[in-house]
Amino acid sequence: MPVLSVALTSALGFLVGTAARPLVFARSVPAPATSCSNCPHCQTALLGRRRLLLPISGRCPACAERIGPPALSVELSAAAVFAAVAAGGATGWVAAAQYWLAACGIALALIDLAVQRLPDVLTFPACTGTLLLLAAAAAAGESGSLGRAAAAAAAITAVFLLLAFFAGMGLGDVKLAPAIGALLGWSSWMSLWWGTVAGFLVGAVCAVVLLAIGRDRRTQVAFGPFMITGALAVCVLGF
Repeated sequence: MPVLSVALTSALGFLVGTAARPLVFARSVPAPATSCSNCPHCQTALLGRRRLLLPISGRCPACAERIGPPALSVELSAAAVFAAVAAGGATGWVAAAQYWLAACGIALALIDLAVQRLPDVLTFPACTGTLLLLAAAAAAGESGSLGRAAAAAAAITAVFLLLAFFAGMGLGDVKLAPAIGALLGWSSWMSLWWGTVAGFLVGAVCAVVLLAIGRDRRTQVAFGPFMITGALAVCVLGF
């Protein structure tokens, strides 16, 4: 992949992150609330028909207090992930599916890290969009299998559903599983295996590190970011 193409894709990712920042802010609220649109400090209305974006500084334009994710965190994360996907060399509709999951995944990961939840308003589009783009890839004759992608989505969802019932995994992770499974299963069953294992391994390492630095072992660790990281890493590396 030419350096210029990766750079341009990274710039596109930065713009995607800019567009995602309001969504991360709005949905990073503890249950049972579902969203917020006002500054938590001065109660100024930040989102609405006339305002669709938030400052990348991560501060309220009215009171200058911190709101939502830190400055540039969403934008630079999206830029880095988009650059990595571009460097992986995927093309066509399969590449579009990877970028789609990356775009949804950045917002989902940051929300999950903030409040340990994966909102339906993002998991449903992530799954639907990924499956539709893979269906387009199949129609275009791109290398891969839509049937295997669907079977992989069903298989990993079933496994995660069992983990939700018996091991306390969040239902948000279960709802995100079809997108992860479909994208990995499109290439091969081995990709599904390695992508799933990678998510659990990275999650386990991070949990150990948190315990080592004094985090309470009863503290819930968001698993969504590791699911997304594992899946995209395997796609980029071509396992």
